Amino acid sequence: MRLFMVIAILIFAMPMTGFGWAEGTNILLDPNLMCKKTRRLRGKLAEICRHDSALLKEIINGINLGFRECEFQFRNRRWNCTVLRKSMRKILMRDSRETGFVNAITAAGVTYAVTKACTMGQLVECSCDKSHMRRNGGQPQMVNAATAEAALERQQRQQLPLEEQQQYQRRQRFLNNGSSLTDLSPLERLGRNRKPGGKRGRRKFWDNIKFPQGEWEWGGCSDNVNFGLRHSRVFLDAKQRQRRSDLGTLVKLHNNNAGRLAIRDAMRLECKCHGLSGSCTVKTCWLKMPPFREVAARLRERYDSARKVALRNDGNSLMPEMPHTRQANKYQLVFADDSPDFCAPNPKTGALGTQDRECNATSYGYDSCDHLCCSRGHKHRVVAEYTNCKCVFKWCCEVTCEKCLEHREVNTCL
Repeated sequence: MRLFMVIAILIFAMPMTGFGWAEGTNILLDPNLMCKKTRRLRGKLAEICRHDSALLKEIINGINLGFRECEFQFRNRRWNCTVLRKSMRKILMRDSRETGFVNAITAAGVTYAVTKACTMGQLVECSCDKSHMRRNGGQPQMVNAATAEAALERQQRQQLPLEEQQQYQRRQRFLNNGSSLTDLSPLERLGRNRKPGGKRGRRKFWDNIKFPQGEWEWGGCSDNVNFGLRHSRVFLDAKQRQRRSDLGTLVKLHNNNAGRLAIRDAMRLECKCHGLSGSCTVKTCWLKMPPFREVAARLRERYDSARKVALRNDGNSLMPEMPHTRQANKYQLVFADDSPDFCAPNPKTGALGTQDRECNATSYGYDSCDHLCCSRGHKHRVVAEYTNCKCVFKWCCEVTCEKCLEHREVNTCL
């Protein structure tokens, strides 16, 4: 009996990070697994799984979009983001830099796919974002850069938790009435110079938007990115938020959020002129997401500059592993485990090695033969390939091409 109790204590005392990551891994590699045990699900996640097959389809499309873009961004690196031979499953069981990128790019992919489906009218519960479009007596209202920014700030404030909204409103009432700041609570006093919903000097997503000069009106069909953000968070973060805080859970939640913010912060303003004979009598503008490849490239840059973190003593937050290092902000990627070099196959880490990978003999970057082949050398050969050439467009609507034999130089790692 004593032996049984000792074994039970040891089992429950073991850290659960590995088990948590394994469960999270299944969600990314097979999103349908999330909904197979619907009896255990609660809240909005249960509603998606049981009643909203269209939204679930877009979530799966977003995860697949993230993986495809991951493969493209790392096609010329030692780790090429392959999902073959259980490699990705092993990668996602760690807290490495690569894991952080995969979590960020898939969270961004879900946000992008769900938002795009809203704009295209493919989801019943959402449509274009018209929350910043104020109307005067049913007529469109002309705005400029200052009033447009105020409208977006007001929209952001409405997205805050109720407690933060109440704190902001109380600060504003005290300041507008000329009351002393000593009447505010310490927390509210600290936030007197902050923008709504953030720290002093917080970056806002409209900081990157170039507003047109003069007056214009909101119109068109703005991408409903807030809907995409919200449902990406519900699907990908739900299981982690139900667990106790540990290093793996906090790192995953941080990188998921960084991926979503990469979509929101890349929103741009598109405008169209209306008027006789091509004149710009009235200019109509709307918010639109950029191509997903631009967002993925920005996340790849953040992968290169990712910060290594550790768990604080409070057990609920992250801190830099190295002393005297700046704290990672919410836009940066973080990791806790060092990455392998990926030069040789290693079934424990998911590394497949770089043997027989094609490299560039004239490059000095990540795709160079010296770097990609890990200084093992490479072999050179010339291959003959048939390609389409001398293509001609025929009315209507056909393109005919000839087949031409071309010789191409190929370098592969030893």
